This record gives sequence, C-alpha cells and structure tokens, in this order.
Amino acid sequence: MPYPKPTRRSWAEPWKVKVVEAIRMTTRPEREKAIEEAGYNTFLLRSEDVYIDLLTDSGTSAMSDEQWAGMMIGDEAYAGSENFYHFRDAICEHYGYRYVVPTHQGRAAEHLISHILIKPGDFVPGNMYFTTTRLHQELAGGTFVDVIIDEAHDPNSTHPFKGNVDLCKLEDLIARVGATKIPYVAVAGTVNMAGGQPQSMANMRELRELCSKHGIPLVLDATRAVENAYFIQQREDGYRDMPVADILKEYCSYTDHSTMSAKKDSLVNIGGWLATNDEKVHEEARNLVVVYEGLHTYGGLAGRDMEAIARGISESVEDDHIRARIGQVAYLGQKLIDWKVPVVRPIGGHAVFLDARAIYAHIPQEEFPAQALAADIYVDSGARSMERGIVSAGRDPETGEHRRPKLELVRLTIPRRVYTQAHMDVVAESVLAVYENRKKARGLRMVYEPKYLRFFQARFERL
Repeated sequence: MPYPKPTRRSWAEPWKVKVVEAIRMTTRPEREKAIEEAGYNTFLLRSEDVYIDLLTDSGTSAMSDEQWAGMMIGDEAYAGSENFYHFRDAICEHYGYRYVVPTHQGRAAEHLISHILIKPGDFVPGNMYFTTTRLHQELAGGTFVDVIIDEAHDPNSTHPFKGNVDLCKLEDLIARVGATKIPYVAVAGTVNMAGGQPQSMANMRELRELCSKHGIPLVLDATRAVENAYFIQQREDGYRDMPVADILKEYCSYTDHSTMSAKKDSLVNIGGWLATNDEKVHEEARNLVVVYEGLHTYGGLAGRDMEAIARGISESVEDDHIRARIGQVAYLGQKLIDWKVPVVRPIGGHAVFLDARAIYAHIPQEEFPAQALAADIYVDSGARSMERGIVSAGRDPETGEHRRPKLELVRLTIPRRVYTQAHMDVVAESVLAVYENRKKARGLRMVYEPKYLRFFQARFERL
C-alpha cells in the first residue's frame, strides 16, 4: 500500500549535532516523589530528575562550534580585554547603539537603568510587566503601569501584534501624572508574559513619535528582539523581503536605551548588557557597573563569555537560524492547537503558553491552577515547564494582596538548538494526556513564600 503524499514540504534545522549529553529517564513514582520534595515548584526540581527541560530559554541554549572556538581565545585581562571590544562592536553593529556596558545578565542591566533614571514617585509605563523588570522599577521607587493593548490579556485573540503599546492608554497616563513623572517608557520585544507576543514596527515608530513629543526616553528590553524582528518580517507589510538583521537594527533605532539578557537571543549561557545612545547615561552606568558588577570592560563576565556573545549575536540574526528556532516553537504549538488544547494564540516566539485557567477551569486562581498544571505535566512525562500566572505576579506592595493577572499560564519554553522534533512530540503528547485527565486535577496551597520573586522559591502542598 503506497504512503500518502505529504500535504507540505518538511523543514529541518540548519545545523547538525556534534556533541550529545545523556539525559536520565525516570519512572512516574520517582517523579511523584521528586515534585513533592520540590514543593510542587518546578524551579526546585533537581536537573538530573528532568527529562525534557522547558523551564526557560535563559542560558539553556546550545552554543555553536564557532562560539566554543571563541571561548578558547578568551583574554582574561582584568582591564581592557580584547574580547570586550569584539563584544561591544557586535552590539553596535547589529543593535545600533553608540555605547555599551557589559553585565553578568539582563536583570543587572535592569538594575542599572532603574537606578539611573527612576526617582521615588515616578511611574513607568510598559507593554505588560516582567517580573524582574518591575521589581527593579519598584525598588527604585517607581510604579509600573500596564499600557499594552487589551488583546494581549486575551489568550484567544489572534491579533498579530499583541505586544503593541496602546498609545491612548499612554497618553492618558501622561495627562494624569505629567511627563516629568515618567522617567521612560519600557518596551519589550517580544512580550514574555503575554505569551511571547511581538510588537509591530509601526507601533514602535508611533510610540517613538509620542515619546519624543513629550521628551520621554524609550527603553527597550531587547532580550528577544531578534525574534520580534522575525515576526515583523513575517507579518508586517513592507518587511517580507528584508533580512532580519536589518529589521532588528531599524527596530532598535527608535529607542534610546536597551537592556539585554544575552542568555536568550545571543545563544550563550551567561551575559547581558546595557546599551544607550546617551553619553551621560553611559557615563553613569559605566561608573555604577564597577560598584555592582565589575570593571566597565568586563561587567561580571569572563573574556571568553564576551567572545561567545559576540559570535552568538552574529549567528542569532541569520534568517535560517531564526526561522528554524521559531519554527520549532510553532510546531509544538500547532500540534496542541490541532488537538484542541487551550493555548495562547498566536503561538509566540520562545515558548508555547498553555491556558491553565481554561484547562483547569474548576480550580480557582487562589489555588494556583498554573502551578498545579506545571507539576502535573512533570509527573506525567518528566518535562519541566513553569508557571506564569498568579504566583509570578506576586503581591501588591501596598495592600499585600495577590495580584490577579487575567492570564494564568504555563510556559513551555524551548531552548535554542537543543531538542529535536521528537522531543516536541513527547511534550505535546504529555500535555494532551494531562488535558484529557484534567477533571481529576487538584489545586495547591502555598506553604512558603519568599519576599521577592516568589515564583523561584515558593513551596506548595496539594489540597
């Protein structure tokens, strides 16, 4: 009997495997014990107990042979490392900023820019919060204000650019508090907490015009800006035939400053930067980085790490790479859509986000349905994901009450160049199995809560 003809041509990754790492296979009883000992928090699982690790794409990607070769020529001089200049030049070339300060990772850059620009009583508008970003803004005395479009809070909306800033919301804030109380507008491309959703170039351009009109700086979280550039190429008129590298540079050109976790788009295990076009901001950041991170030519990084970042940046903007990277995420997402599993749509750039509120509709938000769902997927298959809902949202610093986000999600985050399509099939089938058994699921009770960023270390018990 002949095989049916394929309905479409297959694609494959633009790389081949040269080194493999063995992973341990566990039994269901072993996983049940492990998750209980971890307090039903996937962050507290031991790596050796995880089969497919989709906790995060931060620092978990596979480096190329060129990056590993670069690691061997690390100049570990305390001051003036040659690798710093390669690092700086790659950022200036591909992101377009004039000045660069290295940091050990993205949240260190967030700390620096918050410390420099925010005064107590300020308001910081942004296209949805991110956990560490908002905390640094709050610790500096600011208050985050969400000005993302309403579609971003609706997992079923298929708006192609759910990361867009609602300019009317921003103008209302400016009218209410005054431009002098807004130290900057924070923009993420793509928006993690919305499901990895991109911002359009048109929206960024209009935002630039509005900020310039009121004299308000624009700060870009460029952590996944390459992925954002790819979505612009695929979805926005006028960009289809433009290389991702050129789109990225235009996108960044509308901003004044940028924070970056190189552990994502830049394909490395550690590193970040603060980049700016403002000489005064650069001078202050260059001074403060010595206090908090290290000298301004290493910023908490080894020379070999800066070399790996420099080479990773060049690789990250290659169209073949980013097409395959986002294609793998789309592959997993489409399987779940085809099986009617509730997910955030459209599928984002770095992860597939499960709609835990819809999947575990019988579990109230105060019983942490997304946290429970992440634990249940781990028990089923050994695949580790993470909660992005009420636990991640934390508590209101004034009232002490839980923040209750509209989105209650579980993030299946795909590391770059690490897993095969077969791994994605295993994950999809595990999610389907848990979904089909959803009515038996039970919620959780929080039994330990740290003061800051509780989702990393909180512990739970089954109800």
